[in-house]
This record gives sequence, structure tokens and C-alpha cells, in this order.
Amino acid sequence: MVLAPAKTDKSPDSDTDVVSSPIRVATDVRAPKLSATRVRTEISLPYLPETLDLQSFSQDALLEAVLSGERLSPEGALWLLQHGDTEAIRSAADQLRLRRFPDNRATFIIDRNINYTNICVIKCSFCAFYRLPGSPEGYRRSMENIFERIDEAIAQGATQIMFQGGHDPELRIEYYEDLFSSVKARYTITLHSLSPSEVHHIARYSRLTIAETLRRLKAAGLDSLPGGGAEILTERVKQAISPLKNSAALWIEIMDEAHRQGLRTTGTMMLGHLDTLKDRVEHLAALRESQDRAHASFGRDSGYRAFIPWTYQPDNTALAVQAPTRATSEDYLRTLAVSRLFFDNVTHIQGSWLTVGRNTGQTSLRYGADDLGSIMLEENVVSAAGVVEKCMTNNAMIELIVEAGRVPARRDTTYRLLETYNVGDDGAFTPAPVPESAIAY
Repeated sequence: MVLAPAKTDKSPDSDTDVVSSPIRVATDVRAPKLSATRVRTEISLPYLPETLDLQSFSQDALLEAVLSGERLSPEGALWLLQHGDTEAIRSAADQLRLRRFPDNRATFIIDRNINYTNICVIKCSFCAFYRLPGSPEGYRRSMENIFERIDEAIAQGATQIMFQGGHDPELRIEYYEDLFSSVKARYTITLHSLSPSEVHHIARYSRLTIAETLRRLKAAGLDSLPGGGAEILTERVKQAISPLKNSAALWIEIMDEAHRQGLRTTGTMMLGHLDTLKDRVEHLAALRESQDRAHASFGRDSGYRAFIPWTYQPDNTALAVQAPTRATSEDYLRTLAVSRLFFDNVTHIQGSWLTVGRNTGQTSLRYGADDLGSIMLEENVVSAAGVVEKCMTNNAMIELIVEAGRVPARRDTTYRLLETYNVGDDGAFTPAPVPESAIAY
């Protein structure tokens, strides 16, 4: 590990030099094999047919069983996606949401997604953000630049920072330890950062096991692990859209290891590209089984805090040749609603206004979602592939939630309520005390 000479590449969204001081990078950038570690080679799930006949299930019986507390089977979830009535699915999902959250709140968070580098060697076909090593558009942010962004975020009420970036072959574990420990020494803020695919990359290039990589990242300040890099957790889709990235089985194994080490996580899904409805259900089933393992071993205060589906964005991507269009709003909302019905062991379902737009994001609150994620002080990865909306103000988020007939509340990473809001006759929003009964949400 050496100190690299300072660079003066410009950030694509700023006039500030991205790397204005030396950073620790590696001189040997060959891709080594991953150090010995326990890794699954496949996700073991019961057989699921590609399609189910209309007569295979009764919609009323399926939904009544779920509402009475029975677990929805993968076959039942697939049948609902293929044949279920949208309004019936929506109504059942909303009932489950209201039972779990009888105060009728919808939460959001203020955070900033800081992309520490866009240099990447994985070449996912759905990504328009990455630049290969040597590209004049590639960058690594300096610590000064990162601190500036965190200062701006905190000034706007942020309680969480997401560090996410490319799979940069020059960055080893020491870079991330320096980054996290420096941030933690300077700020009291939650680091909900990286992704299983980045963890795999760090482990591989640092010649570490997954377990040791996570242990060191956690010791340096990592608080929780987002679910990026999942896309669709079937090997067929993984090989089609991101063959150089970790397998579906390894993604799950990394999350299982994070849970073993006491890190909370989130599960995600990127839908609407080369995936089938069967693929989506197998993805949900893999996450649910992973959550079952966490709860069985470490209690219910472990594992995935939330499930977050979003839609693939085709603009400026190589995948657009095969998948040129986005999922429809109905397709997205049906999938989200079925996820609420399916996940009896994941508390929070998050709507994604960023990729589907404010109107559909707002509508997701009627389809089982209890949270709308972040107002997004900064987001560059999905935005590079085209998004319906890119940013939102605190007041705009509150207004969106109020218009949906829900009670707005700002939260932190743990879903602890930080602030609720009163809405005046003139439409103005004023902070209100958080009820003691609502502090643990």
C-alpha cells in the first residue's frame, strides 16, 4: 500500500477537485482469488414452475390465509403476480401494513449518497455510472471533498451517509478503514454504506475472507450494510446482466455473514429488465430464508430492516438493447404489494419515488409501503441511467405523505422516529414532539 500522487480530475457534478490530496491505493491491481471462506455455490429453493394455471389457487383463499397469519408460499406469490386482481392484492397488502403500523405513519430519512469513486471493472450492463480504469472521466474523491459533502448534508438535517462506489481495483481494505474511521472521528453520523458486491470486491483484492473484511469494516465504523448489487437473485439473470459481479448465492452468503457479525442490512430488488415473475419470487424467497436464518440464530432484532424494490432504468446503458423500456407503474406496485404479503419477517417495505416518480411513489403507500426512503440530497448511480425524479425537499416529502392520507415522520437508519409534523390550515408544516410510544418504530 502506497500513497498515490495527487490527481486533479474534476467531479462530474462539481468544480471541486475530486482528488486534491494523496490517498492510499495499492500498486498491485491484479485480481486475486478470494481467500478461503465458506461460500454457497447456489441458492437452494424448492422448485417453482415458470407459470401457474389460473385454477391452481383461489385468490380469496390465498389472501384470507395471509390475512389470518399464514405464510404465503412462493407458489402463491407467483400466482398472485400472474393472475391476481390488482385491487384485491393492494387491499390485502394495505391491511397488513396498517396492522403492523396502526398509527398510520409513513416515514422518510434525510441522507446523502456519496460516491467515493466511479472507477469500476465489473461492467454491469445496466449501469451508466461506472468508468473503467484509465478513463479521463474516472474519479476518486479526496477526503476534503467527502468532508465538504458531509458538512452540507448535516446542515440539511442528514443523519445517515451512504458510501457507495465502483469496484476500483486500486482500493484495498485500508482505504475503507481510513475513510470510515476518519468520518467517525469527525462526525456523529450513521454509516449505512457499501454493498455485498463491494464487500466481495474488497475481500478479493485485499486477499481476505468475507468474515474478516466485514469485521474490519465494522471496527472502522460501518454501522449497517445496504442491499445494493442484488438486482435479481437468480443465477440466470445475474449471468445475463452482471456476469463479472458476485453470484446470487454469494450475495446471500455475505448478508448472512453480516448478520452473524451483528450488522443490520436491507434487502433490495431491481426489477423490469430480463427478469420474469418467477425470478422475482425466487428473489423474495431467498431473502425470506436468509431472514429466517438470522432470526433463528440471533433473534428478531437482526437481519434485514427493510425490503426496497425499484425499477431498472435503461437510459445510457448497454442493457437497453435487450431491455429498452421501464417496468410499468402497475407492475412495480403489484410486485411491491406482493412483497408485503410475502415478507412476514421483514418489518419495513420501502416505496421508491426516485425511479418511478413522485406520483407512483406516493401511491406505493396504498400498496403496502410504510416508508418512502430518503429525500436524496445526492444520488448519481441510478440517475446516470435516467430517473423520473432526482431530488426532493423535506417539505415536498411531507406534503407527498400528507396528500396520501398518512402521518409523516422523519426517522433515522434504525427507524427510530426523530420528528413528526403538524399540518396547519394554511398547509404549513411544523415539527411536533415524537410520542414516547412511537420512538421505537
